[in-house]
Amino acid sequence: MERRRNEALVRWMDAHGMTVRELADEVNTAIGRLSGRQGQVSERTIHNWRSGTARWPQSLQSVALHIVTGRDMTELGFVVPARRAAAGAQKGETVHRRRFVTATAGSALGVAGSTAGAVADERRRRVGMSDVERLTAKLADVVASDNRHGGTVGIEARAGALARQALDLLQRGTASARVRGHLYSLAAAFTSSAMWAAIDGRRLEAAQQHMHQAVTLAGLSADAPVQFRVWGHAGALYRQLGRYTDALAADDAARATSIVRRDPLYASLAHARTAVHLADLHDPQAVLRSLGHAQDALGRAALTASDRPRPPWMDFYDQAELELLALIAHHSLGRWADTEAHAHRHLAQLRPDLLRNRALALVHLARAQLEQDALTPALATARAIPRDAWHGRTERLLTAFTARLQALAPDTPEARAWADHLREKA
Repeated sequence: MERRRNEALVRWMDAHGMTVRELADEVNTAIGRLSGRQGQVSERTIHNWRSGTARWPQSLQSVALHIVTGRDMTELGFVVPARRAAAGAQKGETVHRRRFVTATAGSALGVAGSTAGAVADERRRRVGMSDVERLTAKLADVVASDNRHGGTVGIEARAGALARQALDLLQRGTASARVRGHLYSLAAAFTSSAMWAAIDGRRLEAAQQHMHQAVTLAGLSADAPVQFRVWGHAGALYRQLGRYTDALAADDAARATSIVRRDPLYASLAHARTAVHLADLHDPQAVLRSLGHAQDALGRAALTASDRPRPPWMDFYDQAELELLALIAHHSLGRWADTEAHAHRHLAQLRPDLLRNRALALVHLARAQLEQDALTPALATARAIPRDAWHGRTERLLTAFTARLQALAPDTPEARAWADHLREKA
């Protein structure tokens, strides 16, 4: 049989910035969760998958790879063997997935504690800052992937796997108090990234499980920036659940962290998020006050930016992001001219790597133009959204845009053109 390079797997790894060694490590970790024994996938195994030498992973490997990537094997470019009994394979994989769900459904402390007993008799190696630096680099990769792609299952799975790696280091090795704090902080940050990906993809039950773990880990870390991040994501989750008062309470918890008092950039982000949640409660004056506080704090942050090292997940926040949060707040209030103005300012200042935010801004802009009877510009804006961005929040907002177009301008040439566009994209 002709061997063909597995382009789908190669593309997935490139898109997620994952090396051959990293993928092998994460698949082995997932196998360990499934079976109780660490996997034996090597770099050679991954090379064979990529080259097409191995056309289908072994049974347990395929389940672990699904957990890590969030993709089915055929989506990753593998070819089902002709002799594979579909019913039997499905039965086996279902059992393995059930084991994985059971193993990961508990709290983060429960997961870490279960590992400790298994390694009690092993020689405990010293865990140091090199381990922290390695995981910090992977956190930056996760954040970058989320900025490009939004809340995919693959990003959620990878962030969860890396959180477990940080916890395993804590249980399998000895570390100073400083290193322990860093590892708890990283575990909290990865879990918060998994929560954010689940929120963005509207997998809200999974997001709530991640939130409970992240809050516990952030508390153990005693790291104010990561505590700020966890509470900020919790506010976004409560907003998706329609619990707007709880979202404001999460904002209060974020503003109470010491980093907000020390660094005005965090204060600005906290005020901007509060504006969004106040808009959900239909308080326009409070929204404008919060946005004003956010702008003032951002101006102060610019004066002290050079002497304040910040984690990679704060790199996204700047004037463009403030404009995005402002447009979301005005969208919730139905203030369409203000929404459009903030959308244009956001797009003019947006960094090119923040592709998910660009798609969100475009769909909000299209809706604002539609509500102001500018049908042709609205459709042009909506058409500019790349097809690979049609998932998560962007897809839901496009669905709402379509419904509103049908309500405001049924049987118009514009509505028919948009319906044709949707059929072409299907």
